[in-house]
Amino acid sequence: MVNFKKLNELYFIAEIGINHNGDIQIVKKLIDASNATLWNCVKFQKRNPDVCVPDHQKDVMRDTPWGRMTYLEYKHRVEFGREEYDYIDEYCREKPIDWTVSVWDNDSVNFISKYDVPFIKIPSAMLTNDELIEATVATNKQIILSTGMSTLSEIDHAVDVLGGSDFTLLHCNSTYPAAEEDLNLNNIKMMEDRYKVPIGYSGHEEDLEACMVAVTLGALIIERHITLNHNMWGTDQGSSLEVVAMDMLKKRCNNIQTMLGQYDRVVSESEKEIRKKLRG
Repeated sequence: MVNFKKLNELYFIAEIGINHNGDIQIVKKLIDASNATLWNCVKFQKRNPDVCVPDHQKDVMRDTPWGRMTYLEYKHRVEFGREEYDYIDEYCREKPIDWTVSVWDNDSVNFISKYDVPFIKIPSAMLTNDELIEATVATNKQIILSTGMSTLSEIDHAVDVLGGSDFTLLHCNSTYPAAEEDLNLNNIKMMEDRYKVPIGYSGHEEDLEACMVAVTLGALIIERHITLNHNMWGTDQGSSLEVVAMDMLKKRCNNIQTMLGQYDRVVSESEKEIRKKLRG
């Protein structure tokens, strides 16, 4: 488990999500990239499509790289099960790098609770699902909750449902991609003051700057979707970071945290010799 309340360094979550397109070889490359760029965790999305796909969408036909199929068939096509996650678990431990999932239904909560993951993520879309939050709390695992597209009163209620559990909140705008004028990064400080828990930032914008600003405002966790190539098939690929951008963002955010330094006033070691010369 990661103690987000006592983090000395930023924690970076690489959201693979469904950008793997159901291909375990793509998963391996994305895990390798995350490990090589020194990100801390890779994250997937776990669903039971039979539960999560609304009835009116299940039979809607969709063109996919694997042919024309119903939306429900497509969701099953890109969903991993026990065999794939056992492999992911072993592969990540060999690196080592943390891994976990966002849960979209109670079946998925039960599924991931069997693994030794550092936390379970509740996505913004499920923030108002009390039953799901309660089921996740019951796992006794650490929780990260994203707050995209949510009103303050909805977040207040979700925090009440989380109760005394060990949880962290991520500020987020759920638009893909999110426009700069809609990011409202000052919410990071507001949420920290209001909820007295560690706050992070889940970014869906196209550029890197917002994540760096988030760090200056106190974000302890940075989450971004990642991809091997923006031109790959899938709705999330375009707003994701390619590997070079992952490396750039990690280094820039760490540099910012280094420059921010500490709250207490100190005379730096490099200044002490200058102080002697100029003040005697």
